[in-house]
Amino acid sequence: MIAEHLKILGILGVNKGCSTGQKAFSSGPEIISYSPADGQEIARVGSSDASDYDTLIHAAKSAASFWKQLPAPKRGELVRQFGERLRFYKNALGHLVSYEMGKSLQEGLGEVQEMIDICDFAVGLSRQLYGLQIQSERPQHRMMEQWHPLGLVGIISAFNFPVAVWCWNAALAWVCGNVCIWKPSEKTPLCALACQNIWNEVAQANRLPEGISCVLTGGADAGAWLTADSRVNLISATGSTRMGRAVAIKVAERFGKCLLELGGNNAIIVTAHADIKMTVMGTVFGSVGTAGQRCTSTRRLIVHESVYDSVKTALCSAYEQIRIGNPLDASHHMGPLIDKAAVAQYLDAIEQIKKQGGRLVIEGGVLNGSGYESGCYVKPVIAECPNNLSIVQQETFAPILYLMKYTELEEAILMQNDVPQGLSSAIMTLNLREAETFLSANGSDCGIANVNIGTSGAEIGGAFGGEKETGGGRESGSDAWKNYMRRQTNTINWGHSLPLAQGIAFDL
Repeated sequence: MIAEHLKILGILGVNKGCSTGQKAFSSGPEIISYSPADGQEIARVGSSDASDYDTLIHAAKSAASFWKQLPAPKRGELVRQFGERLRFYKNALGHLVSYEMGKSLQEGLGEVQEMIDICDFAVGLSRQLYGLQIQSERPQHRMMEQWHPLGLVGIISAFNFPVAVWCWNAALAWVCGNVCIWKPSEKTPLCALACQNIWNEVAQANRLPEGISCVLTGGADAGAWLTADSRVNLISATGSTRMGRAVAIKVAERFGKCLLELGGNNAIIVTAHADIKMTVMGTVFGSVGTAGQRCTSTRRLIVHESVYDSVKTALCSAYEQIRIGNPLDASHHMGPLIDKAAVAQYLDAIEQIKKQGGRLVIEGGVLNGSGYESGCYVKPVIAECPNNLSIVQQETFAPILYLMKYTELEEAILMQNDVPQGLSSAIMTLNLREAETFLSANGSDCGIANVNIGTSGAEIGGAFGGEKETGGGRESGSDAWKNYMRRQTNTINWGHSLPLAQGIAFDL
């Protein structure tokens, strides 16, 4: 079945991984993409070397001159066409996302739907991109601000959302008048090439030049070329805090711009007034969906002492019903981790829980036998741990949920905020005062704060991102488009005199 989807998407047995559009080339070593679902080789991709990168940058620079002069609504029309092609390829691309990354098929299809949704959002945005009219203190003067394209936008994406995160950035960057260079995760290169092939159909139909959408396949070296290059005006990087810190330092050295979407250590506070059924549903989806490999995955559950036992019992019952297996089988709730390195990190985290004094409520382990040949399937874990354990303070990209109790809401909020990361958060309560306290300035310190929904499942339209070690960036909705543009303040004198600032007299 997957072979047919690969054919539809234009993925060959061996592919060139550096692309400016219709032109594809590669001079670097091959990357082999293995599926964590069954451990099988899917296809091979040639990576980029320094000369490939140079070719790509020159194409992007040339395209930028054309693209920024195209009226924004025209750019929006091309993004609309891209969204339509995504609708056509949704099933095939969703299957590839599921197979190459390991998330469930429904999540794979849902990720492609996010791409479609952000294209729709970007089309509307292309007729806005509003600046301000500002009141001048000088007579017969007008002040305003306007927004101009940056030029080249570099997008570094992670394996866990191999297509959506790129599209969140690219769709907005395109309508804002920028060209995009995408460095995908070397763990999911085929998803990137499939997206490029879909874009190429739009570019070819509209006779667009090379370089508006570029793909740079490779490892850390390729990312380093982008971050160090002063010709790249913005680096939007999604990944670990460690990676983001290195990117931020390098880009800051050249006074470039950064948009960082990094780690999360997301908590749900469950109050005495929570709907327990709703709580369990949101927690299970947040903690085991994508095998705990979302930046918004639920890592910590902070439960009021009065409902602690009932919540724990309900969670354990729900976990027993989780079906683990091939993500292309719709009957399975949870697929594999991305690779054996992720499995090793998962096992190490379990050992650290034990060493640091945590108690395993539901023990983990690696699954073996028929259907689990890849060695990447693991059992979800629930552990009772104090919030201050070092293992709890760090993000483990795996289905491990830390359970802890509290007495007063203020204590719970302090616990939730007392981690280095600040991406997503939630409170489960039917009490208005508790909900509003959580959303107040004294409440959650995260970029996302939800009431009666979990930490996962951000919607297009809201600005996505977090504070502290999450990086501070915002993507997708609201005014996130401003990240991809430069602001310019204009003063226009339409009178016959030149009054100076602060009433200064300067007679000649």
